[in-house]
Amino acid sequence: MPRLVGRAKRLPMPDVLRELDLAPRHLSLFAQLQYDGPLTVGELAERLEVAPTTVSLMVADLSRRGVLHRREDDADRRRRIVEIAPHMAAAVEGWLGASARAWDTALSGLTADQRHTVVQALRDYEHALEPDHPGPS
Repeated sequence: MPRLVGRAKRLPMPDVLRELDLAPRHLSLFAQLQYDGPLTVGELAERLEVAPTTVSLMVADLSRRGVLHRREDDADRRRRIVEIAPHMAAAVEGWLGASARAWDTALSGLTADQRHTVVQALRDYEHALEPDHPGPS
């Protein structure tokens, strides 16, 4: 696991993104949009496991900087769809695309049940890192 995380951290960030002084939370937001395409603020909040207001603030900040684009949802004008700005798509793909392809390669030979087991193991690992986690039973 440390090798996996270390290798992912060494993925070179394109200069155009490095200049924006992004925080780690932005990586997760970009990854969701890169892997799954345009999403609503609510969908992003659910996937990132943070409050919708937190996502709204991040999206507003990155939209002002021209990294993200917000548009009305044609099906419901009250909702906003968030996507990577077209002129930034290549930079984000260059940064995160290798990671997405690596996951696709690693999981492609597994059955749905096996993929579920891998994802659950990673979630359990993440949960075990929580400060209030009691440890093994």
